[in-house]
Order: sequence, then structure tokens, then C-alpha cells
Amino acid sequence: MSVRPVTQTRQAQPTMEGAGVHLHRAFGFQDPSEMDPFLLFDDFRNDIPAHFEKGFPWHPHRGIETITYVLNGTVEHGDSLGNVGTLGAGDVQWMTAGSGILHQEMPHGNARGQMHGFQLWGNLPSSQKMTAPRYQDVTAADIPVVIDDDGTQVKVIVGEFWGKRGPVDGIAADPQYLDVYVPAGVKKTFRIDTYRRAFAYVFEGAAAFADASKPEGVLLEKEVMGEEVNIRDLSGDRTLIRFGTGDEVTVQAGPEGVRFLLISGAPIEEPVAWHGPIVMNTQEELMQAMRELRNGTFIKAAH
Repeated sequence: MSVRPVTQTRQAQPTMEGAGVHLHRAFGFQDPSEMDPFLLFDDFRNDIPAHFEKGFPWHPHRGIETITYVLNGTVEHGDSLGNVGTLGAGDVQWMTAGSGILHQEMPHGNARGQMHGFQLWGNLPSSQKMTAPRYQDVTAADIPVVIDDDGTQVKVIVGEFWGKRGPVDGIAADPQYLDVYVPAGVKKTFRIDTYRRAFAYVFEGAAAFADASKPEGVLLEKEVMGEEVNIRDLSGDRTLIRFGTGDEVTVQAGPEGVRFLLISGAPIEEPVAWHGPIVMNTQEELMQAMRELRNGTFIKAAH
């Protein structure tokens, strides 16, 4: 077994999308080969309703799949397939845009006005760019949870892990998508297929993700009794961790434990032509999509 080294850590950056939703982007709209088969990852977390309630009004997608995972609040969904629904805490939505879909996503806070969720974009290979759009909602109750003897807890959203399979199925990138909690001070190792690209995203607590021979991490500033102390080699809230090659990821939880997403997928390794919510293989295909948006032929007849 070989432990994957940490090749990069970076903080998710604040940005705005939709009709004025304040969120943090861990990656997106950069070199698409960097995180292949994944294109974008957003953390939409806020406790100011005015910063998210205008949501993401009707907009198109083509050539990708999206996975939306809600932790707090709700997200109302509607699309050109006629699907409507509401995602609640712990629910997941998988949407294959394929040849083209129009949809809207409208977030609302919980009783305390808090909203928190994630959206991941997965690329589609050229053979599936123009496939028929699909949509699936999965409730929190259908997502298996595995608890180890040391208190480590893993929600298996997509893929197979520790003998459980996530309910979201049929995604072209064939990802493994896990929501992981490791208790304070616990050191844990997670298996990941050697041929997959992998990253973690910390959203609660802190931890060190490192090969024992090459400890790496970011400096976390934490306020204790009015004084700042440095906790070295810990990656804290809203930190993206990219891993190199290997078949295991090792994590040492910090003094408050850690909760993070652990996501991996097999790279597609194809050319990418990308403009906003439309991701194709060539500029010609991208221009065709834009023409179809203008002339009203973007949404295809039923396949």
C-alpha cells in the first residue's frame, strides 16, 4: 500500500453566482485537466438570507453532470424535464445535463436562517455529451452510514465503501463521494483506487492530511482565550486538499475532530471547450450550443 501525498492545499475563495448568491469556490474555471474528471466545486454556506435567497434562476447546462448535497436549509428545484422538488438537510440531487437542460435552484434557510450545501460538476465523456438529460433526488434516509469502532463515521453518497454502496448511481465519472467524520485525535486511513484523481474538502474542524514521511498542510490560525496560536500541519475549514498518486489517504484529526468530503474519480482525459454552464470537447460544439440557445433549439426532443 502507498499513502497518497498532499500535493496542494488551498482555501476556497469567495465569489458570487446566480442572482447574487454568496458562496466559496474550491475550484472551477481553471485548467480542466487539473481536477479531471471534476470541473467545479462550490460550497454555498451562509446565515444571511439576503445573500442566498435570490438563488439560481433558470439557466442552461450541457455536457456535464451535477451533484448537489444539502446540509442545512432547503433547495427548490425545477427543470425543463418537468421535474420539481425540494432538497432538505442530508438530501442529494444528481442531474445529468447531457444534450441540454434548463433548470433553476432556489435555496432557503432553515429555522435559524442558515443555508449550507455543496455542488460538484462532473464532466461527461464525448460519447455521452449529447445523451438524454436525467434527474434523480435521493433522500437522507436512503444514504448509508458506516460507523467504525473508533467513532469514525462515513456517509456513502456515491460509489462503494466499507461494504456499502451509495444510492446515487449511473454517473459517467463513476466517482466515489464520501462525507467523513473522524473524531478528535484519531488517525485514519481510507482506501482509494490508484487510478482515480482524489481530493478532500474540510468543512468542520481540522486535520492533517499527510504522508508520514512528508507532512504537509496549511497553517491554521485559531483564537484561544483571546490569543492567536499556530496549529501546524492542520487543514481547517473551507480547505481543499489535492492528493498525488497512491491507494490510501491518511488523516490525523485535530483536537476538535474533522468532517470533510473525500471525492475521487477516474480522469476522462479528453479536450475541453468550456463556457459557463456548457462544457463540450471543441469550440465548434460550444458555438453550436450558443446558437441553439439563441434560436430556441437547445432543448432536444425526447431521446
